[in-house]
Amino acid sequence: MIENEVKLGAPPGFRVPPLDDVYEGITARARPDLVMQATYYDTPDLRLSRAGASLRYRSNDGWTVKLPTEDLHEGALHRSEFLIKGPPSAPPPLAFDLVRAYARTAPLGVVSRLRTLRRTVELVNEAGEPVAEVDDDEVSVLDGRRVGARFREIEVEVFPGAPDDLQARVVAVLRDAGAGEPDPVPKVVRALGPRAMEPPDVVVPKLGKDPTVAEAVRAAIASPVRRLIVHDAAVRMGDDPEGVHQARVATRRLRSDLRTFRDYLDPEWAESLREELKWLGAELGNVRDADVMLERLQHHAQRLPDDERLLVERVIARRATERDDARAALLDAYRSSRYVELLERLVAAAQAPAFAEGVDAPAKATLPRVVRGPWQHLRKAVNELGDSPADEALHEVRKRAKRCRYAAEAVAPVVGKPARLFAKAVANVQEVLGEHQDAVVARQWLGKAAADLPAREAYAAGMLAGIELEAAATARARFPAAWKAASPKRLRSWL
Repeated sequence: MIENEVKLGAPPGFRVPPLDDVYEGITARARPDLVMQATYYDTPDLRLSRAGASLRYRSNDGWTVKLPTEDLHEGALHRSEFLIKGPPSAPPPLAFDLVRAYARTAPLGVVSRLRTLRRTVELVNEAGEPVAEVDDDEVSVLDGRRVGARFREIEVEVFPGAPDDLQARVVAVLRDAGAGEPDPVPKVVRALGPRAMEPPDVVVPKLGKDPTVAEAVRAAIASPVRRLIVHDAAVRMGDDPEGVHQARVATRRLRSDLRTFRDYLDPEWAESLREELKWLGAELGNVRDADVMLERLQHHAQRLPDDERLLVERVIARRATERDDARAALLDAYRSSRYVELLERLVAAAQAPAFAEGVDAPAKATLPRVVRGPWQHLRKAVNELGDSPADEALHEVRKRAKRCRYAAEAVAPVVGKPARLFAKAVANVQEVLGEHQDAVVARQWLGKAAADLPAREAYAAGMLAGIELEAAATARARFPAAWKAASPKRLRSWL
């Protein structure tokens, strides 16, 4: 689930006003009062709380893990929420897994216990389905850094299917009735006090007008580290291929950035990190590549006649089995000490990269040059293609285009629009050749799979291979125009 919640302060004497007329077709009904006791777990230095994550057991709904998302919503809490079954005595293994990227090597223990008296008004649509609720919570801190403290807050939570502007309307009515301003501080953070409000371990710094090389490099490293951590839980859950995709992109960008800025980093430190990221990227890549191919095969299978489509489903099932094997290996990697130790190293890198000399220089005057080498290598590879390049040669151009694009994007926060436009043009080259490579790899896999299939199934696999051959040819035909759009000198005037 995605928690979408706005918290408001409740001054003395505040009462939740009638909400029946807040939205046409939606009515309000009160639920019985509820007393809840919640136990929160965190590390000694409150890594979860500082990052906006939480792990708790609550008397009315059991174990819950809440994790931040990459989406930012001013004044609102927007978090992924996982309900996990298990006895109250200790967090279930899955709960530990889901917060591992935040806790890493630090132990987890009880940090706070809260008692909450909740008065709830439920908002339901004309079908009687709940679309939102307003909770009036009186909270007492039973255990934690602020034992004995009490506070009250109003929560407005909307559920999937609610009208887009329902939450804003409810908040407006509550504010008019005297509620305080939106304040997205979770209960446990209030209970733990100022230390829980300190910055998380990974902060992507905002660059000023004239940043130094050191500031720009640190920002470039911190961003994919944060992305890797944020998508850790999605990788573990496995119900959204986008989680693996984003984690893989994060590892690729980190490896690329460590190479792009190698002149400003300790070489042994950077290379050691790149090697570990290569290992993790390979594990993620095995799953991601299988996901991409499965999606392609399933999509192309819709073009086949019904009989052939039924036959080819067995071929697709074989790729799905390979994907499941790759996912099992990826989960083993994510549960390993090697991965956790890599996360610790990456967090340290985001906080304080191991710099070499020259990092105090102004970034705008210094960093554009780091894109020149990747661009020259890309241009050279294209110039050497010839009239009928081999698939392998086009794949090499794709890799160099990706390298050049990542380098341009790494300096774009400093250079601005010219670097972004250049990166976008090169990204299009990468995309066209990526489609070509995906088609080539899928066709090759189908050919191997067909070798030991019964004749009719092999024939159906051959029909899919023919579709992939057509897709590869189409991508080849698009490449010259994409390259022409990426190569004008005006796009590189900032280099």
